[in-house]
This record gives sequence, C-alpha cells and structure tokens, in this order.
Amino acid sequence: MRILVIAAAVLALTVASVLAQGRRQPNDGAKPIDNSPKVDEKAYKAALERIPEPKDRYDPWGGARPGEPAKKPK
Repeated sequence: MRILVIAAAVLALTVASVLAQGRRQPNDGAKPIDNSPKVDEKAYKAALERIPEPKDRYDPWGGARPGEPAKKPK
C-alpha cells in the first residue's frame, strides 16, 4: 500500500510539472511575424572596407612568452 501511495505522489508531481510548463496554442495558419532586421550587403561590405589594417600582428600570447632575444651584431 505504501508503494502505491509513493507512486501516486511521484506521478502527481510529474504531471504538475508538465502542466506548469503550459500548453502551446495551435497556430491558426497565421504567418509568423519577422522582426529581424534586414541585412544590407552593400552597407556591410562598405563597413568592412572602412576597418583599417593593423600595422603589426596582434600576439595574444605575447605576455606569456619571453620576448625576442636581442640580435647580436656581427
């Protein structure tokens, strides 16, 4: 009898959590609203061209490695 009560309690908690998530309303064939911004390829490429080229390469591990040894003149 105790096992039956425990099983019923577990089942009730499971059903309660499923119902708490809610049910989705069926879509009545309406088209979804597209709120995403439109991408302008021309403006995107123009913006990429305005980015300046770096003069020297970025070294993310520069602080973790020792620097280049000084070259000895011959």
